[in-house]
Amino acid sequence: MLVMALGMIACRHHASQQSERASSNSAYVLPSSLEVVDAPGEIRLGVESVKAGDRVQVLQRSRDWAKVKLSDGRTGWVECKNLLDGPSYEASQQLLKDLASLPVQAQGHAPQSINLRFEPSRDSTSLAQLPNNQKLEIFGRKVVTRSSPAVKEAWYLVRADQRAGWVLGRSVSLDIPQPLEANIQGYNLVAWLVLNTVTDGDHQVPQYLVADRAGNQDADFTHIRVFTWWVKNQQYVTSYAESGLIGYFPMRVTAAGKHPNFRLNLVDKEGEKVQKVYCLYDTITRPLGFVEGWESNATPTRAPSERARQRR
Repeated sequence: MLVMALGMIACRHHASQQSERASSNSAYVLPSSLEVVDAPGEIRLGVESVKAGDRVQVLQRSRDWAKVKLSDGRTGWVECKNLLDGPSYEASQQLLKDLASLPVQAQGHAPQSINLRFEPSRDSTSLAQLPNNQKLEIFGRKVVTRSSPAVKEAWYLVRADQRAGWVLGRSVSLDIPQPLEANIQGYNLVAWLVLNTVTDGDHQVPQYLVADRAGNQDADFTHIRVFTWWVKNQQYVTSYAESGLIGYFPMRVTAAGKHPNFRLNLVDKEGEKVQKVYCLYDTITRPLGFVEGWESNATPTRAPSERARQRR
């Protein structure tokens, strides 16, 4: 689902660039606040202050500066690095809309200022420079190989307030829910979803599906656990665990309520994409079966397809 959505976005972005590159002279402001000045020289006066997402008309460009026309008709200059072309801005807004239908896999923040990019690459268009401690919602992960030097880097697909794009994974710190911290010591936790809540006195306590990764750095996760709430002892307990997975985001909770279902996107031993579906019955997690492919919402069978079983 995630891969298909991103592919469609990239196609729309490319087509939009091809059709509008010659005629478009609109651009959008990137920084949260940007001063428009009367001249690009060292001595200059402020004309107006604009904010992220404001549209301007580009009248003239030099190597580093652009002369722009504001919505009220006034003109001034801004540095080119602070503007995003129209097609790229529209594609970034479409990405933001597409994320609305995907489940958040984790939350985190960027301790230092980082670039938000349209694609998972250091050379991709910069959509914004996110400030220190920017809160992030994480939807996806992709491992790419840099050409020089040839090393692998993990990137996160994130939403930051009303912006969406990719950030370098090593620049993000995950904000693990405090109740889980005592239970995940020694694990490389990468995602957590609330399955449901249980009543404890006068409040509701969430029960979690969590995922971690060990060994296989290309996979998004290799191990899952379900944490349920033990009311009598006032603590979380591991009620289910499964390792040896080759899993990819997004994990999905597909049925809420008393007995929630959840689905994992996995790659099996033959390299086939399958979903494994589970149900939480009170404190007991039971696998319900498999579904071929990652996009289907079909009812699971008790085992992988007959074709897959024959290959085994």
